[in-house]
Amino acid sequence: LCLQVPELEKATVRIREPERVRGIIQSLREQGVAKLQVISDFDMTLSRFGCNGRRCPTSHNILDTSRVISEDGKKKLKDLLHHYYPIEIDPNRTLEEKRPLMVEWWTKAHELLVQQKIHKEDIAQIVRESEAMLRDGFKEFFDQLHKNNVPLFIFSAGIGDILEEIIRQANVFYSNVNVVSNYMGFNDDGVLTHFKGPLIHTYNKNNTVLQGTGYFQQLSTRTSIILLGDSMGDLTMADGVPSVENILKIGFLNDKVEEQRGKYLDSYDIVLESDETLDVVNGILRYILAE
Repeated sequence: LCLQVPELEKATVRIREPERVRGIIQSLREQGVAKLQVISDFDMTLSRFGCNGRRCPTSHNILDTSRVISEDGKKKLKDLLHHYYPIEIDPNRTLEEKRPLMVEWWTKAHELLVQQKIHKEDIAQIVRESEAMLRDGFKEFFDQLHKNNVPLFIFSAGIGDILEEIIRQANVFYSNVNVVSNYMGFNDDGVLTHFKGPLIHTYNKNNTVLQGTGYFQQLSTRTSIILLGDSMGDLTMADGVPSVENILKIGFLNDKVEEQRGKYLDSYDIVLESDETLDVVNGILRYILAE
């Protein structure tokens, strides 16, 4: 397979069952472009986890640390992060334990943001001033999918308004891109008053929050899926797809690599360890989409 997709030779790539993965990629190619769709997480999957030894911000972080948040607000949001993030990535806690705690975290964070009276018109500037970075190779990724009319579904527990602005400013917000995320609700004066439901957190990215969107129903012929994520919670993102024939799950293992490796290899077909690029994904797409 490395002959067809040389990127799989990269030192960052881990695959537990190479033969199985080869079979899936082969099937994706045989089924053809008309059956393909890509379902992806956003924060730390399409966006970078780190750069030059520093953490890159998530869509929540971008807002939390921006100039529109008071010092007191920043401190409270940071305290929430320090309390809940270790729970989110704790390999020893079950999803059942984590879920209510994630709802608690997101709800508290959103309440704090609402108190800050954020203006809609500030969002573009907030993103411009941030250190948000998409992964290296993002342009080829978005361009390949757009050129071949492959739907890209971004399913994010982040803030939809922020992540859409990141994609827009990168000039890759094409017509084939569809986003489901936590969106802000503004009053007539353009001031943030609430977050629109349903609440999407790390561990409920599945059918429960997709009800009523009908997105996957419209794409019922798109039975070949490439799924991109960076957490255990991302594995359920394709649950709403009516009849999956082939699915290739690619996981970015960004944090606590040694501790989490086993779990990721059990769950994802291809695991990319501390890899800040979309090289492997682009290589696989090039192979599948080749005439």
